[in-house]
Amino acid sequence: MKKNLIALVSVIAMISGMAVFLNQRQNVEAETTTSEKLRVVSTNSIIDDMVQNVGGKHVANYSIVQRGTDPHEYEPRPTDIAATAEADVVFYNGLNLETGGNGWFKKLVQSSKKEFNRDVFAVSKGVKVKYLTTNVNEPDPHAWLDLANGIKYVENINRTLQSKDPQHAAAYQKNTDRYVAQLTKLHTQAQTKFSQIPAEQRLLVTSEGAFKYFSAAYDIPAAYIWELNTEAQGTPAQMRAVLKKVNCSKVKSLFVESSVSPKSMNKVAQETSLPVASTVFTDSLANEGEPGDTYYTMMKWNLDKIYDGLK
Repeated sequence: MKKNLIALVSVIAMISGMAVFLNQRQNVEAETTTSEKLRVVSTNSIIDDMVQNVGGKHVANYSIVQRGTDPHEYEPRPTDIAATAEADVVFYNGLNLETGGNGWFKKLVQSSKKEFNRDVFAVSKGVKVKYLTTNVNEPDPHAWLDLANGIKYVENINRTLQSKDPQHAAAYQKNTDRYVAQLTKLHTQAQTKFSQIPAEQRLLVTSEGAFKYFSAAYDIPAAYIWELNTEAQGTPAQMRAVLKKVNCSKVKSLFVESSVSPKSMNKVAQETSLPVASTVFTDSLANEGEPGDTYYTMMKWNLDKIYDGLK
């Protein structure tokens, strides 16, 4: 019986040892797999989603500005600094989005020991820049709201990932071709649909003046209460200006952005007796699992809701 007990203990010890070994091996394999991926940091959820579509399984993503947060003014967290310091590539929008205001992104790059155009790249390279009405020398950063510009973002991301990780260049190109085809189809369909709306009904009324690129792409003039979220919002002068534009048109609906308070737009609705047809997305994707939680579905939501509201 003593021999049997010793044998049983030996078997249990052997099984336990094997389990520990297999668990350690799985952990090592998981760490190795993660370390083989290109570590990519993006400044916001829109760029992050584009990177995921291009990079697929070959990239490990991290988004600095969380969904639903205003990227114009941001205070990086310790985790943002750590992720940026460890990143192989950092993507930012440019056009004075992250580097405006308090200049938080420049400070983050410096503290993370990264360099622009070596580790840090603007996805908006090549975009025909539009400027703020209130400051003709300051770029309007919202270029992604024109799908043709979004495609340029994707192509810039693709080139950078291929340069940093040539081993997976073919996979990045294949993903890019598929993704660009989807975005191009949505873009051309939208242009056709909006051209069918009578000109006097084409006025996109929003809280923030973020739709200059969108307006040019889909031939819809824009009216807004304030130009940037960082400015004074809903002042008497701003309200008078937007009401004048609305009253001079035959527009049927108003819109409010998901990232701002609806208070000012509700006042416009009361003054004009027009409905707020829908929320629209500007600076952030929706929370995961909700409509508009990817760049494609965000743009499709905007295009569909604005078309229905104007028609």
